[in-house]
Amino acid sequence: MITTDILIIGAGPTGLFTVFEAGLLKLRCHLIDALPQPGGQCSEIYPKKPIYDIPAYPEILAGDLTDKLMEQIKQFEPGFTLGERADTIEKQEDETFIVTTNKGTKHQAKVVAIAGGLGSFEPRKPPIPNITNFENVGVEYIIKDPEVYRDKKVVIAGGGDSALDWSIFLTDVASSVTLIHRRNEFRGALDSVDKVQELKDAGKIDLITPAEVVGIAGTNKVEGVSVIKKGDEAFMIKTDHFIPLFGLSPKLGPIANWGLEIEKNAIKVNNALDYQTNIPGIYAIGDVNTYPGKLKLILCGFHEATLMCQSAYKRIFPDKKYVMKYTTVGGVDGFDGSRKEAPKAVVKKIE
Repeated sequence: MITTDILIIGAGPTGLFTVFEAGLLKLRCHLIDALPQPGGQCSEIYPKKPIYDIPAYPEILAGDLTDKLMEQIKQFEPGFTLGERADTIEKQEDETFIVTTNKGTKHQAKVVAIAGGLGSFEPRKPPIPNITNFENVGVEYIIKDPEVYRDKKVVIAGGGDSALDWSIFLTDVASSVTLIHRRNEFRGALDSVDKVQELKDAGKIDLITPAEVVGIAGTNKVEGVSVIKKGDEAFMIKTDHFIPLFGLSPKLGPIANWGLEIEKNAIKVNNALDYQTNIPGIYAIGDVNTYPGKLKLILCGFHEATLMCQSAYKRIFPDKKYVMKYTTVGGVDGFDGSRKEAPKAVVKKIE
């Protein structure tokens, strides 16, 4: 059983910033996310796309924002359960909650903050008839451990940032990398497109466009994929792994069955006070919630996280009074023993 003060479901920007605000209140956090790494959409879908409305950053790449948030919360030592989806929640007699993931990992906390963005992400699967037969035996929709592909033949399908980035990365891992896209044009970062072109010219990536994977061959595991190039007949490519990277589809998932008040696939909250749901002790912050005037912006999620943590403190410590101090005055004490503070004024006589 993993125990913590605040259990955060969703490790996107809002969930990560919650760790910082909770840390200022001496509250510990643990995060659950179905994705294999923190950052939510910023890390998984558009890590190299710039964001222009983060305060103090005229422009910052989504992946870099995740890195900055992780650096900011490091001293508060958050725990992570990654690659697992929050499935069930049970309220205990002592008013705590137990949240169990799809892999059976149990977490207990006094407060649950749902910061799941647009919900849990499910991969968009290509319309290949027998693809489900090969899932986890050669077909993967998300790359969790690149070492799985060490010295293996890999076929990647897709035309976005993920397909480009992983094709580049795996050239130094796999024995061969084939990238297949239904168009000649790629929708990704320009430097990634240029890098793939460079690797293709060097013979390190086999690029097949415009083409589609239409079938998978094998007995107990993937042994090859059937490919049709526009205007040609189908042909077979031998491979150990087929990785279709066509993005992720957001869904509220099991959270929709937790007894929360749902409106248009979002969780209704009390925005007049603290972003609490209809179940006391469960909050919803960021893109996953809804209320009159809601704006689905990262900076709004940061604001909601700040107010939610103040309410969570009162719930966890009903007999304590918290006096807010600006970080410029009180500094920041990490759970790891570190301290950040402004330089103290020097008293010196002028003669």
